[in-house]
Amino acid sequence: MRPHRVVALLSPPQSPFELACASEVFGTDPQDGPARYSFRVCAEQPGPLRTTAGFTMLVDAGLAALEEADTVVVPGYRQHGTPVPATVTDALRAAHRRGARIVAICTGAFVLAGAGLLDGRRATTHWRSTARLAAAFPEVQVDHDVLFVDHGDVATSAGTGAGIDLCLHLVRSDHGAAYATRIARNMVLPPHREGSQLQYAAPPPPARADDSLAPLLEWASSRLGSRLTLDRLAAHAGLSGRTLARRFTEQLGTSPGQWLLGQRLDAARALLEQTDLPVETIADRVGLASAVNLRRRFRAHLGTTPGAYRRTFGGR
Repeated sequence: MRPHRVVALLSPPQSPFELACASEVFGTDPQDGPARYSFRVCAEQPGPLRTTAGFTMLVDAGLAALEEADTVVVPGYRQHGTPVPATVTDALRAAHRRGARIVAICTGAFVLAGAGLLDGRRATTHWRSTARLAAAFPEVQVDHDVLFVDHGDVATSAGTGAGIDLCLHLVRSDHGAAYATRIARNMVLPPHREGSQLQYAAPPPPARADDSLAPLLEWASSRLGSRLTLDRLAAHAGLSGRTLARRFTEQLGTSPGQWLLGQRLDAARALLEQTDLPVETIADRVGLASAVNLRRRFRAHLGTTPGAYRRTFGGR
């Protein structure tokens, strides 16, 4: 099976970080199996390309590279107030019509909006730029408080690290949770943050070191098959339920219940991919009680069934 071809479309001055979000996820070959992706870069004009970090990159491919891309990534756009060149928007529209997936990281959403690919759709960008995106493109439904928005054919992410969240989400969609987790582990990152999580929280009082939820999250993740109520989580953390819920919102942008559900669904996906266990057994192991409940949660959150998911990703 040939690798899925990912091409990053760069523009000067290019942010190295947004580019690295994509290249680390799609451009690093796994050590325990064949490469699932190939990764290259291109620009409107091949040649030297300035970066925001003070060095210059040499880009050897032009827009023709998009004609063979399965996924096009636009990792940021720094030319504030400057229209996107018509040659770029034409190339993106042509790639989209051909069936390529078009992905924006951070301010790359301005390039997709300029090409008309976000008209009438939800999209996001870095929180500092959401108002500017909404003002420049009123036909785009700008969501200020999410990490990423994925429509299948077009996707956008919030700023900086949210680009990694989106890229890992796309890998999960392409090749399953276990493969995406291996990439995240190689990057020393948590494998999964839901796109609906907040970009940032309103500044709380400075957190003390012992305010971190990390020990509680590790404890709960190792006990997904048990009954983990808010009261039990709060008791283990030595907090009231209200305080614990507030810390989840401040640190994770979600509620304890939604975080637990996401962990249980991730664990179920891994078991469906890597074992032949019956769905009823998997539901019990991850704390979802029954096969009926697991199927209902899968349908609501993933748009598929456990059986269909296993047929797609099982054995990988």
